[in-house]
Amino acid sequence: MIITRTPLRISFAGGGTDLPSFYRHHGGGAVTSAAIDRYVHVLVNDKFDQSIRIAYSRTENVDRLEELQHGLVREAMRRTGVTDSLEVHTIADIPGEGTGLGSSSSLTVGLLNALYAHRGVLKDPAELAEEACQIEIEDLGGTLGKQDQYIAAFGGLRHFQFHTDDTVRTTPIPLTTTERDRFSEHLSLFYTGLTRRAEGVLKGQDARTSQNVEALRAMVGLADQTRDAFLRRDWAAVGALLDEGWQRKRTLATGISNEQIDGAYDRAKAAGAWGGKITGAGGGGFLLVVHPPERQSQIASALSPMRRLPVRITPEGSRILFVGR
Repeated sequence: MIITRTPLRISFAGGGTDLPSFYRHHGGGAVTSAAIDRYVHVLVNDKFDQSIRIAYSRTENVDRLEELQHGLVREAMRRTGVTDSLEVHTIADIPGEGTGLGSSSSLTVGLLNALYAHRGVLKDPAELAEEACQIEIEDLGGTLGKQDQYIAAFGGLRHFQFHTDDTVRTTPIPLTTTERDRFSEHLSLFYTGLTRRAEGVLKGQDARTSQNVEALRAMVGLADQTRDAFLRRDWAAVGALLDEGWQRKRTLATGISNEQIDGAYDRAKAAGAWGGKITGAGGGGFLLVVHPPERQSQIASALSPMRRLPVRITPEGSRILFVGR
């Protein structure tokens, strides 16, 4: 039996510039993002017979790999060469689709980590991230970027550069444990109650890449500036840059924001938030807010009845928690 734990993520700046339609043709992209202490767990175990059992929000029992309807599990098994006699269970701290915390990519990375370990093979974070990208983008034909897979694999607070040749450079932003905890006190996530399929929003943005080139280039610059603000430990500047990035992002395609999201964001700012954004592609999920710690209760009151989810940055990426019989 193998159990892996893989973090979810929040992105601070540069989201959308990790789409191949932009970074391959317009000088590269950049994202500053962080892994958070909410996770996807994957359990892999031998099965007595040669069938396959997959348990997630539903349960699949099949005799052949090709019969699996869960595309991520099917293609991860195919790539790792584990094609039968297997039981897989997935458990997420934030269940459901469309929350904007990168859960699909965290699942893919965690699956690969578990399946390779099941074979007695250890992969480094870069290999896990790149294979997860290949599964989601190439094998399954998804319209999405690369940031989620890389932050899930590496963990921590990082600046990513997505080069025109498809290579990725990852640079850790060094914070001590005390500094990570201090910054986490300035973070809040509020659940909007809205869910959406990220791919639908991203397809709209992808189709408008040529119209959005200047805005996306500016967002690359914001990712760099956000990295520098973290290096200065200037949390207010991080919040202000989030605000600037959100104002740009919401113009990239229809469906990124709506009247309900705009109203919640305006109330958070009026209650003392420095800035924020909708996590992920937009359209729903969680509202990320950066604020002075002393304004937390006022912001929570302003956004009631939206549920606040406290989060902390975690330094660990996908890891193997347990190996046993």
